[in-house]
Parts: sequence; structure tokens; C-alpha cells
Amino acid sequence: MPGLPELRVGEMRMKGCRLTAQLDLLPVSPAVPRPLPVLDSRLRGTRFVSHTVRSVLNSPAQTGMDFWSLNPYVGCEFGCTYCYARFAHRYAVERAHDQGRLTDTEFADYRGTEGWEAFENRIFVKDQLLTTLEKDLRRFCRVALPPAKSLPETIVIGTATDPYQPAERIFRITRGVLERLAQCEGLSVGIITKSPLVARDADVLVKLAARNDLEVYVSLITTDDYVIRALEARSPVPHARLRGLKHLTDAGIRAGLIIAPVLPGITDDRPHLEALFAAARDAGARFIHASPLRLYPGIRDRFLPVLAEHYPQLSDRYRAAYARASNAPRAYSEALNRRIQRLQKAYGFGVNNGMRDRYRSRSRIAQLDLKVPEVSRA
Repeated sequence: MPGLPELRVGEMRMKGCRLTAQLDLLPVSPAVPRPLPVLDSRLRGTRFVSHTVRSVLNSPAQTGMDFWSLNPYVGCEFGCTYCYARFAHRYAVERAHDQGRLTDTEFADYRGTEGWEAFENRIFVKDQLLTTLEKDLRRFCRVALPPAKSLPETIVIGTATDPYQPAERIFRITRGVLERLAQCEGLSVGIITKSPLVARDADVLVKLAARNDLEVYVSLITTDDYVIRALEARSPVPHARLRGLKHLTDAGIRAGLIIAPVLPGITDDRPHLEALFAAARDAGARFIHASPLRLYPGIRDRFLPVLAEHYPQLSDRYRAAYARASNAPRAYSEALNRRIQRLQKAYGFGVNNGMRDRYRSRSRIAQLDLKVPEVSRA
């Protein structure tokens, strides 16, 4: 499967998987929308609101990615400054408003002036997700598993929000999804998270892996606490993520590290990368994948000011490199890939292009030239 290597499965069989007949249909919007129910809140102002959806499994045709995706939440408490998923949150807010499910006051609050500010403090919790998943599994079986295909398409959980952000401790939606998928046989499933909370579900992940092909990707861009606090202020500290990774691998789960994004001039030098590779090896990682920063237009206004504050010497270089493209320049990406492959060999991991194309668009994007910088933080 493109972007998720070595996921080889046979025909899906739904034996013993009872599909309920109940469908989660959206209610007719009232003439005057009522405020969305607030399910929980944080002292720092974060609110979690109920959000009813027609579908939870997104097809490649919908997203432009090479696999199906599932996100239990919209928005993420971690609020990483470089996160591309801010635009997905804005889209969900604007669509809800257009459908009459958000009042004008809520729309202004949930969207923010620039459209990205509310990503980490106005989070949608998908209501009745498991009921909706039943319907979507039928669609997945029809569309993703035609008789002509020898392998099923993969479902990746956590492409636009972290499925194990702190709210999962309360709502347990991700666990419910995994418990449902574990009843199936022959699925190909990937999970992406920054959180050690994933280790809580080692028991159900073992069950899922027994009859399906499963990979868990623990996301970590560096072991340097300074970088994490500067660019991912609300995310778990590196040693906690590595501890969660070790818990999974000790349980026999195929889990590894995803270094995404690699930040030019900040985390791409050999000392930073070698520290990650060594830590991943010590945690029993089965693989390491890496990909450079993608800086979409809607995210630049969030990321570049923070970059200028902490790494002013790189500010102009980033603005020039990403002025006309979201992707890192081609020459830089190729040089970084060669470096990653050398480290994969040196530390005993399989050599591959890994997650480089994980979010590959189906349309071509112009590339620029940029030398691989060797800049460490001052």
C-alpha cells in the first residue's frame, strides 16, 4: 500500500461482525440553529462540543490521499504550530455553519478571525460515531474491496487530528472504534499519534493485530525538549512518547517512529536525527519513517511567527523556500531522504521511502531549490 509499506493482507471477511441496521442520519436543521452541546471544557478555555456527522470513513476520492482515513475528533488539543490539519477544522466549522448547525455567534467563535486560531480550543467530538461506522464499513467493503483487488485499501486513524489527544481519556471514542474493527478479519489499519495514551489500548490492539494487519506510528520530531516546547507546547514530552512506543512493542505490536515533519535547519542535522534513531531502537521500534515539513498557505500565518520568535536566523529562508509551494523543495527532500536512508541502514532499520508520500496530493505542486541546511539552534 503506497506510503504504508509492508502492509500485506488477504481478503476481508466480516464473519462474526454484526452490522446493525440503525443509521446515523442528520436531523433536519431547524430554522434557527441551537447552540451545540458542550460536553466538556478546560480551565484554559478549551471546549469540546458534540458534532453529528453522516460519515466517518473518508475515501481517497474525498481526501486526495492514497488510503481511507478516520478521525474521531475535529481539532486537536496539542495544537502543534506546523499542523496542516488546521484547514480541516476550518472546513468543518464553515460547513456546519452553511448547513445551519452553527449560529453566527458560534461560527465566529469556532472559526477565529484568521480561520485557524480555534483548532486547539474548539474541538468537535463526533457524536454517535460507532453507529455511523457500521454504515461506513458496508460502503468500505463495496468500494475498497472489489473482487479484482488482491489487497484491501488501508484505513488510517489520525490523519487530521490526534486520536489519542487528552480528551480521549474521557470520551474513549478511539478505543470504541478499535474494538469494533477488532471484530473484523483481513483489515489493513494504521494509527498515527503523538500520545503515550495509545499504550492504554494495547489489549485491544493485540486483538486487532491477531486477525488484521496493523501498524502504529508514534510521531516524534526530536528528543530536544526546547524544540518541542517551542513548536508543540501542548504535546507530550519525548520520553513519554518513547515509553508508550516501548509498551506497544513489548506487547508484540508492530509499532515504530514517524519523524514528521523534519524541520529544515532545526531537526534535520545528524545529531538530532541520530538521537531519534537511537531512542527508537532502544524502544524496540520496528521501523522509522520521515518526511519534510509541508507548509500549507493556511498554516503559514500560525507557524512562521513562532519560527521567527525562536529561530529568527531561519525566518527569511523559510519564507523564500515556501513562498510558492507547500512542499519542501525537491532538492532538499531528496537530500533528506538520502540522509534518512543512511541512518536507517546504520541503526538496523529497513530502508524505505517511508511516509514521504503519506499526504501526497493527486495534483502536481511546483518545487523550488533549497540547500540542505546544517543549522542547529543557537
